[in-house]
Amino acid sequence: MTNKQNTLNESFSLSGKGLHTGLNLTVTFNPAPENYGYKIQRIDLPDQPILDAVAENVIETTRGTVLGKKDIKVSTIEHGMAALYALGVDNVLIQVDGPEFPILDGSSETYVKEIRRVGIKEQEAAKNYYIITGKIEIKDEESGSCITLLPDEDFSITTMIDFQSKFISSQFATLDSMEDFETEIAAARTFVFVREIEPLLMAGLVKGGDLDNAIVIYERQTTQEALDKLCDKTGVEHRDANVLGYIQHKPLVWDNEPARHKLLDIIGDMALIGRPIKGRIIATRPGHTINNKFARLMRKKIRKFDVQAPVYNPTKPAVMDNNRIKELLPHRYPFQLVDKVIELKEKSVVAIKNITSNEPFFQGHFPQEPVMPGVLQLEAMAQTGGLYILSLLDEPERYSTYFLRIDNARFRQKVVPGDTLIMKCELLAPLSHNIATMQGYAFVGEECVAEATFMAQVIKNK
Repeated sequence: MTNKQNTLNESFSLSGKGLHTGLNLTVTFNPAPENYGYKIQRIDLPDQPILDAVAENVIETTRGTVLGKKDIKVSTIEHGMAALYALGVDNVLIQVDGPEFPILDGSSETYVKEIRRVGIKEQEAAKNYYIITGKIEIKDEESGSCITLLPDEDFSITTMIDFQSKFISSQFATLDSMEDFETEIAAARTFVFVREIEPLLMAGLVKGGDLDNAIVIYERQTTQEALDKLCDKTGVEHRDANVLGYIQHKPLVWDNEPARHKLLDIIGDMALIGRPIKGRIIATRPGHTINNKFARLMRKKIRKFDVQAPVYNPTKPAVMDNNRIKELLPHRYPFQLVDKVIELKEKSVVAIKNITSNEPFFQGHFPQEPVMPGVLQLEAMAQTGGLYILSLLDEPERYSTYFLRIDNARFRQKVVPGDTLIMKCELLAPLSHNIATMQGYAFVGEECVAEATFMAQVIKNK
């Protein structure tokens, strides 16, 4: 996974019939600016309305993921979304001239090939990963579906499916790295049982389904007359009702292709979370309904922690220890408020301050209820940002940083003895005329306890 956002180098279009509507449709994927996300535009409607491709806008999950708002509706988006998410494309405007994406061959393979053909363009903004730090789970007792998300260094999935069929009894599929999506998952096609087709047709669905855009499983024998009628309704050639098995034109790519396609669908539905995830999904009997419930749950968690706390592993060596900090900062007891730096990146820094009951400011603030003063929380964040700026300079010990202004300071929770203050500062603009602007955050655990925007000037010592 890269650390920068990506978009497409140029636009591409794909045409074909819709799985459920049977209409001839064209979908076009266009480059989009940083932090745009995924948006879908119905260019066939008046005013060409645009929908945010996010989990809250999903209105139906019967046989695919359907986005909708008021009179706008777009269905069967999951295969295209899976290709974008898996290949790391963050910002795209998708234009479609009808109510669904074309089904193509029932997989993500064509989307992947087109993305590879036009290429991916790296952007300047950082990719905003949501890092899973603990177990998250959602279950559906009635269906037996369950999705569990666990901490992991990357994004990976294992899915298990189970059907009352000798052709698909129990299968599982695993994707340990998104780098393998193109070769191991993208070509997995959607699947349907022959016994499901009649009810789906009666519900006004799968009007565009055929033996070229799905795996079709004939596993419960019916009469020749009934099978012939179904073939006539779907426009496919008649078949011998006595011969059970897979009846699509193209044979299975993998023995567990249905399980791989369920994994593909999960990726497409997780794309609607709106942020890339670092974690491992374990899905049992997944489907679009529970996928969407899980994506909505994740979006609620992300909104609650709108700024995610950095992961702090106290056993990892410091990037800057206390001795190095003293070489860079002029502050000394009792005003050195950074114990160590644990992360130093191109545009950000993370540091730690352990709050003990021996802090001198607790003598007067307050003896009966010790609380770290907000102004010192700001100072600790500012020292963290100063360490970042000074680390960029030659002979940093010859320079000091001084406040010019503090804006939008907020304090959300008390900081007390025993807390570990995790501070993160992000550079908002390139250093210009020795002036730096940074956004600072302070966390205790996963809670953001304070934040502010700082402007400081770097001055050479006399």
